[in-house]
Amino acid sequence: MEGRGGPGLRESCGHKGKNIDVDIPKNCLVVITGPSGSGKSSLAFDTIYAEGQRRYVESLSSYARQFLGVQDKPDVDDISGLSPAISIEQKGVSHNPRSTVGTVTEVYDYLRLLFGRTGTPVCPQCGKPVERHTVDEILDMLMQKHEGEKVDILSPVVRGKKGEFRNLFLQYQKEGFLRARVDGTLLWLEEDIPLAKNRKHNIEVFIDRLTVDGNRRDRLAEAVENSLSLSGGYLMIVFGDQEVIITEKFACPECDIILPEIEPRLFSFNNPFGACPDCNGLGSHQYFSEELAVDPSGNVLDGALLPWKNRHYMLRKLAALARHRGWDLDRPFMDLPGEIREAIIHGDSIRVPMTYREGNREMSYMGRYEGLIPWLETRWKETDSESIMNELASYRAEDICQTCKGKRLRPEALSVRVDGLTIGEVVEMPVSELLERIGEPGFQILMKEPARRIIEEIAKRLSFMVDVGVGYLSLSRRADTLSSGESQRIRLATQIGSKLSGVLYVLDEPTIGLHPRDTSRLLGTLEAIRDLDNTVIVVEHDRDTMTRADYIVELGPAAGEHGGRVTACGKPSEIVSGNSLSGPFISGKDSGTSFRRGVLPDAPGWIVVKGAEENNLKSIDVSIPLGRLVCISGVSGSGKSTLLNEVLYKGLKRKLDKNFRGRAGRHRDIEGWEALRNVVMIDQSPIGRTPRSNPATYTQLFTPIRELFASLPESRIRGYKAGRFSFNVRGGRCEACKGDGEVRISMLFMPDVYVKCEVCQGKRYNRETLDIRYKSRNIAEVLEMTVDEARAFFGDIPRISRRLSVLQQAGLGYIRLGQPATTLSGGEAQRVKLAEELGKQFRGHTLYILDEPTTGLHYLDVRKLLVLLQKIIDQGNTVLLIEHNLDVLASADHIIDLGPEGGHQGGAVVATGSPSEIVRNAKGHTARHLGEFLDSIRRREADVR
Repeated sequence: MEGRGGPGLRESCGHKGKNIDVDIPKNCLVVITGPSGSGKSSLAFDTIYAEGQRRYVESLSSYARQFLGVQDKPDVDDISGLSPAISIEQKGVSHNPRSTVGTVTEVYDYLRLLFGRTGTPVCPQCGKPVERHTVDEILDMLMQKHEGEKVDILSPVVRGKKGEFRNLFLQYQKEGFLRARVDGTLLWLEEDIPLAKNRKHNIEVFIDRLTVDGNRRDRLAEAVENSLSLSGGYLMIVFGDQEVIITEKFACPECDIILPEIEPRLFSFNNPFGACPDCNGLGSHQYFSEELAVDPSGNVLDGALLPWKNRHYMLRKLAALARHRGWDLDRPFMDLPGEIREAIIHGDSIRVPMTYREGNREMSYMGRYEGLIPWLETRWKETDSESIMNELASYRAEDICQTCKGKRLRPEALSVRVDGLTIGEVVEMPVSELLERIGEPGFQILMKEPARRIIEEIAKRLSFMVDVGVGYLSLSRRADTLSSGESQRIRLATQIGSKLSGVLYVLDEPTIGLHPRDTSRLLGTLEAIRDLDNTVIVVEHDRDTMTRADYIVELGPAAGEHGGRVTACGKPSEIVSGNSLSGPFISGKDSGTSFRRGVLPDAPGWIVVKGAEENNLKSIDVSIPLGRLVCISGVSGSGKSTLLNEVLYKGLKRKLDKNFRGRAGRHRDIEGWEALRNVVMIDQSPIGRTPRSNPATYTQLFTPIRELFASLPESRIRGYKAGRFSFNVRGGRCEACKGDGEVRISMLFMPDVYVKCEVCQGKRYNRETLDIRYKSRNIAEVLEMTVDEARAFFGDIPRISRRLSVLQQAGLGYIRLGQPATTLSGGEAQRVKLAEELGKQFRGHTLYILDEPTTGLHYLDVRKLLVLLQKIIDQGNTVLLIEHNLDVLASADHIIDLGPEGGHQGGAVVATGSPSEIVRNAKGHTARHLGEFLDSIRRREADVR
């Protein structure tokens, strides 16, 4: 396909690239697809994006470069026609609790401007509008409303305060004032004015009495100015039997509450001027929770107080207090009287005889039992140990700030309104609803400078967010609670708002987490970016995305060492008509559907969640059959993750694992859990954060391998134990590189360079350890084997062979045993975890929960995944998935569809049953898309017959 120029990749040699040449047309939507592990991310991110970023940064001054993270030069001969590159990957936006959807997308900055420039303050106490007036405005108002009337001008200097105020009266008399109104009575200041010291009083200094007319404007202005100056900005006007207080400040005269200057910084929760003084702008408090720190069914002195297990010294102090008080603690915590439980948790002020041992002597002293929660708080403040901090953190819970009710701002900021809404109410609305509200007449009245441009920018950004499929989110949603797909789409919406041109965008599966209903709108957004003369490269497996692409690059033919080659490239029509892996999938002639069994016997049992109402769940009851492949479907934001992760997983974990201290989402009960032995969450997070983690260590495969090497005759002669063959501890590892196999060299203004360790030549071990060989292979050479090679090599050792067999079944035969965890894709990491679970000796009666396991998987890999999941089910387990992939939904035994929409319009059960029952039910978006997919399968099968 001809493009207007184009980055042409020449001789790419990444870790999976095989000296490939590829031409990618410029200013097009390009999809890179292929099996998992075939090198898609290596080509898109590690080569094209990395080189584009590197070239841009190299064009900057050395001073600027020192502040930028610079990537290594990729292993590529030449890339021509390359534009500045922007990467939007599957990574969280921020782990900072202060980051929200509003701050990340910059919508909140515009809202602060809007409220700071056009907001109307109201009194936070009485709710009445608060206005401030200049002297000229006050004069104009008096001339307009009271012309010809006689008015008294007074200055309210004391309002509702206790005291005798003798010195105050004397001061005003010296300043030339003659009279004051005290508690409603006009008195001469020269008189003795006795006041009750302990009663509250109101005092107004009498300034002037005059008739309002144009000829006396100067005298009226002088009286007004004197009143405002004397009282600090307040003025009282008395006409007839009525009186009015006017102020030149944002203040409520009736409640005597002064509001700060209304400006944008007042609405920033990251600024001390606007942040809630109680939670410092976080919207929540962390505290040590009795619920997390106490096992109510356990004995107090024998494990009920979770931080004090294993004969802790605080238990001896508690026992001493119990002896003194005459308490019987030899029973479960829940059975103790309330006052005893209170003392155990929060302490007792009395000092009692206590003992401690010093050597062989027992020492006595008078001491106090401070309580479990105070002890935890003291430790939290005093410790510098990261491990202790992590342990203590498991007993901490988070609760909404009661001062700001989670809105993060000080009360004065939350008293400013635009179209009747506070900024706290605005950011809690779903984006789609807020976009509709901005179009209503109330907001349209504000459409004049400076508010017009601000509102237009807000509406534009909200519209982009709706287009990328996150309209159900609120602007107040914390960024660290977003899924990887949501994070990526939010960053995509931000990039659309920037309207850059001539840029290369590289995206990693932007359809992650999107229901088929939302995919079309997202693709329209990508096409809009392309139409701004940008090149959009997408790593993707979605059929709709590939169909609408301008150009497709397919890598394969398999994964790992068998991948990394360009197996097809061209327009979608050319891919379909050619000999490619993805052609049959794009055309609908093939799919990842693996099995669709006939009528199943009755389920052996059911897990029933009662009254789930966390987040947007509408107090729903959900029944999950055991021994089945069950899928939770629904549009984005319908409550799927909340139901599975927060309610079901944590609720079951609390019942099945006494050591689990997480707080489950709100629900009444979970029935049928007794049929389970365990519940396991398998996500796509890395199996390790450092290159030291690898598939062999994660699956416990490395332990029997090290034990095998330690059992060899030469090892026994030398006295080598299994630890000798670990690259993580001293003894057998190379100390020059600490077992990393490479050494980092700092290059100051240039990126750090990693070079192979000169001592061990990248093998991680010292020479003595590498002398030990099994079947002529040393431990380093074993780690370099692929799973397939290792299976043949260790075929006669059941302990090792069995685990390798499971990795093969997971479709991971191509990965190396010692491959760093950081180089594994999300799909590969998840399948390693699945293999680790499948390889356990004690199986059955376990519920496995997976969140979108098809992320990053080619349709051929989806088929392998479904086979693997069925093997897990055949062992007497249940598999529960959150999934949008129609191949998986069509293969499910049971579907639970949530919706009907996202956000507050979701959280209900739309339909349940087998795939065919969901389609017949004809409710919701899933039924329509699944019905179309099943029809295409039936047509394909009919064509085959």
